[in-house]
Amino acid sequence: MVIYFMLLFMILLDIFRDHKMSGWVKALWILALLFFHFITILIYVIFRGRGMAERQQENAIANQQAQAAYIQTMAGTNSAEQISSAKALLDAGTITQAEFDGLKEKALA
Repeated sequence: MVIYFMLLFMILLDIFRDHKMSGWVKALWILALLFFHFITILIYVIFRGRGMAERQQENAIANQQAQAAYIQTMAGTNSAEQISSAKALLDAGTITQAEFDGLKEKALA
């Protein structure tokens, strides 16, 4: 029974994740799942199983890329960029040598 519910939810997620499928076809699959449970799951996995795996993989890749982009924006600049920015400020006379050394030390820590 647990496997049945797992497959049911996986199929429902896949139906809504598939942007190429029209709304009417989605509605027909959902109605078939409601009225003819086991046979519909079997038919769906047979005919759309490969596409189901591909969509799941595409979703995982998109999530991973979004997470990497988020981490990159939250992490900010790397230490070389921080030291370069501090050196530009030192050369412009905005900060003193002591302040530059402090910023450099923080960037390398």
